[in-house]
Amino acid sequence: MSGETDLIKLYSARILALAADMPRLERLEHPDATVKRRAPLCGSTVTVDVACTDGRISAYGQDVKACALGQAAASVVGANIVGTTIDEVRAARDALKDMLKNDGPTPSAPFEGLEVLRPAREYKNRHASILLTLEASVEALEMAQAASSCA
Repeated sequence: MSGETDLIKLYSARILALAADMPRLERLEHPDATVKRRAPLCGSTVTVDVACTDGRISAYGQDVKACALGQAAASVVGANIVGTTIDEVRAARDALKDMLKNDGPTPSAPFEGLEVLRPAREYKNRHASILLTLEASVEALEMAQAASSCA
């Protein structure tokens, strides 16, 4: 029963609020790149669209089918990704992974809101869903960069 109580605590009011109010759910009509990623363990899926101007994300859209933790991560990312560079998004992905796996530091601004997911570090089976949006975003940005639309 203790494990179930801990899991209930993991889904804090803040995480549930983020999951319920996810921004940028409209897909882009003309993205520079689109990536769909799936977390094999839990089946969560995320599709992200990115458009870039002058090396920065100028538009972003997402379709998220994930647990509340994955949705909360997508909410923080969606609210803060426009205006960032590929290097900033990579750094956020790497910091989030380190925070979950090694109790590393919180991702830096503008993604510091991902701190809310720190309690999930104890639930390794949830990590893939939490990382999904940033991993898909990095992949899409790399595709856009390779096509010279996000140089």
